[in-house]
Amino acid sequence: MGRPSGQPGRRGGGRLRRTDHGGQSSRGERRGRVGTSLMGRTWASMDEFEAFLDDGGIVEVDDEIPDGYRQAVFAFIEMHANSELMGGLTERDWIPRTPGLRHKMAVLAKTQDEIGHGHLLYMVAADMGLKTRREMLEDLFAGRSKFHNVFHYRAATWGDQVAISFLVDAAALASQQAVFKNCSYGPYRRILKRIISEEGFHMRMGEERMMLIAEGTDFQRAMFQQSLDNWWWPALQLFGPDSKPDDVLLRWHIKSERNEVLRARWVQKFAPLLVSYGFTIPDPGLVHDPEADTWTAGPIDWGPLKRTLAMAGPDSARRIGEAAANWANTNWVRDGLDAASEQATGVQA
Repeated sequence: MGRPSGQPGRRGGGRLRRTDHGGQSSRGERRGRVGTSLMGRTWASMDEFEAFLDDGGIVEVDDEIPDGYRQAVFAFIEMHANSELMGGLTERDWIPRTPGLRHKMAVLAKTQDEIGHGHLLYMVAADMGLKTRREMLEDLFAGRSKFHNVFHYRAATWGDQVAISFLVDAAALASQQAVFKNCSYGPYRRILKRIISEEGFHMRMGEERMMLIAEGTDFQRAMFQQSLDNWWWPALQLFGPDSKPDDVLLRWHIKSERNEVLRARWVQKFAPLLVSYGFTIPDPGLVHDPEADTWTAGPIDWGPLKRTLAMAGPDSARRIGEAAANWANTNWVRDGLDAASEQATGVQA
C-alpha cells in the first residue's frame, strides 16, 4: 500500500490481508519488537489497515504506516511531549518557593518526572521519521508547535500549585488513561504505561495538598478558593471541545473515549468533592440533580482555549520566551557533544 497521503476515508468493510512474513494479527503479537525491520508490515489498502486496527492490532515503528496515520499520531505525541516539558518548567518555577522541605522535595521529584516524560515522548515521536528531537524542540521554542492550554497560565500562589496538582494533573491523567486503554501505536502505548504510573502519584500528591489546605486557616481556604476560580475552567478545557464525528484519533484507536465523555466524568468526580469541602465551583451554569446525583457543567466559553492554542494565553509570551532563552544559552553544550560524537565516529561536520 505504501504511504498514501491525505486523510483516508472510512473503512468500507475490506478484509485484512497480511503481506509481511506471517504470524498472527493479535494485539500482543508485536509487543517489544520495535526496530526489527524484517518484520515490518504493509497493508494493501486503507480498508485493510483500519480492519487491522479494529481487530486490536498494534502498529510498530518499522511498519509501512499510512501517511495520514503517521502524521496524526506524530502531531498528537509531539503535543504531549511539549506539554510534559512545559509542565516540568512550570513546576521548576516553584522549587525555591514551595513551603516546607517535604513539599519542596516532592516538587523537585515531580519536575524531574515531567521533564523525563517529555524526553521519552520526544524519542517516540522522533522515531516516526517526521522531525528530529532537536527540530521538535526548536519548533516549540519558536512558537510553531503547541502545548496544552494549562501551561499558558502562571501559577502565582501556592494555592495555584495546589489547584494544578489537584485538578490539572487529574484531567491529564484521565486523558492519558483513555489513550493507553486501546492505543494502536505500540511505542506510544508502552511509554504511556510508565508515564501513567508516575502521573497517578502526582494526582495523589495533589489530593493530599488539597485536603491539607481545606482543613487549614481561613486565609488558606480563601487563597485556594481564588485559585479554584482561576483554574477550574482551564482544567476543564484541557479535554478540548466535543470530539468531531470523524475524529481520526478515535477511528484509528489512539483515543478510546470522546472529549465530552472525559470532561463530564471529570466534573462528576471533582464538583461534588470540592463542594463537600465547602468550596464554590465557579460555574454559574453548573447543574446538580440530587435524585440522580449527577453534576453537569454549564456552557463553556472556548475563547480562552483558542487563544492559548494561538500562543496568546495570559503567560504564553513569558513561558515560551524563558524556555527559548534557556535553549539558546545551552546551545554550546549540544554543539560540543555533537562535535565530540562526530570526531569519535570519524564523521566530519
